[in-house]
Amino acid sequence: MGQLRNENNSVSVYRYIKQHVEAIMTGEGKTPFLSLASVLYMMSLFYGFGQMLREFTYRRRLLPSHQLPCKVICIGNLTVGGTGKTPMTMYVAQEIKRLGYNTAIVSRGYRGGAEGRGGIVSDGQSIHMGPEQAGDEPFMIARGLSGIPVIVGKNRYAAGMLAINEFHSDVIVLDDGFQHLRLKRDIDLVLLDGKHPFGNSHLLPRGTLREPISSLVRGNACILTRCRTDRNDAATPQIELLKTLLPQDRIFTSVHVPYFYAIKSGEPISNNGTINPNSGLDIGNLIEEPILGFSGIARNADFQHTALDHGFNAKGFLEFSDHHRYTTEDLNYIQSKSEDAAARYLITTEKDLVRLSPRNPFPLMLIVVGVKVSFGDQQGEFLSFLRNQLCSQDRHPEKF
Repeated sequence: MGQLRNENNSVSVYRYIKQHVEAIMTGEGKTPFLSLASVLYMMSLFYGFGQMLREFTYRRRLLPSHQLPCKVICIGNLTVGGTGKTPMTMYVAQEIKRLGYNTAIVSRGYRGGAEGRGGIVSDGQSIHMGPEQAGDEPFMIARGLSGIPVIVGKNRYAAGMLAINEFHSDVIVLDDGFQHLRLKRDIDLVLLDGKHPFGNSHLLPRGTLREPISSLVRGNACILTRCRTDRNDAATPQIELLKTLLPQDRIFTSVHVPYFYAIKSGEPISNNGTINPNSGLDIGNLIEEPILGFSGIARNADFQHTALDHGFNAKGFLEFSDHHRYTTEDLNYIQSKSEDAAARYLITTEKDLVRLSPRNPFPLMLIVVGVKVSFGDQQGEFLSFLRNQLCSQDRHPEKF
């Protein structure tokens, strides 16, 4: 009993420190002297120096950067946390395929068993890896798309060559690769949160920036994500800074449009491996029913706001860490909390869904929230930009 109490105390201390650090990383204001924030700030200076040195070595070709024999479109970001890379990757890949290109998606496969060795998650028709091997995002992409192969591997060049050799890909969409300087790209699309593009403007670990803001000059275009309606919704002061780094016609605005579907108790979470979000769900009849939410994503609060904004009668939300693998104990805990709340339904995200069992493990109906990307009235402008970039014969040799 004493050992269990000590373990619980250790977990509590860890969670407290973790929450405190995260609050500092995302918080605004000055850095008090002789505080944890000041320690993180000093660490961020060393981190920033390391990032600048790394970029310098690639720019001076002291470290090799490889070029694939096809066009490469990179979907990346400047900050840690969710900026919507996965739905944007799916959107861009689908649009490129509609233009007539043999398109494939390459991802690192973060925390997946195949991350080191690489491999084919999907050939575009059937899925060959589960989320444990592929990683959460690549598996979700593979299950949400048809006709577009998905490849994973920490070595993105080798993964790209696999796509070319196996599927004759002439355009590769690289998921989360802006910092992967070992691979040359033709188009770099940098995603920034529309409301907080640069977080608190500090580098890791004092802030959420993965590299200095000036690194945006490497990008061909910037996409502000999670805006509610149009570009006027974006954070004005930081957007003005953004305009000094990229031309106005290379800054696009996108909106995340949620969709919902339901899985009954015991039903498979997918149909032959592919989700059909277009089947939709009329949530009007569910609004008044008590519901319990749970999620383990980078921004749990965004999921919660989506559920509340759509009128769900949420009795509470259970939060887990990003990429959390749900255990039997976790599922029992969620079920117990739903009984305490007298919930009639459960609600979670599409990313969390891939980490559940092949069937809905709960005795309650599970409502799933997915996200689609919309450029609104900028869609034609953005697609024209992509076409022009793809038709260009310039391979941007000055880029990494």
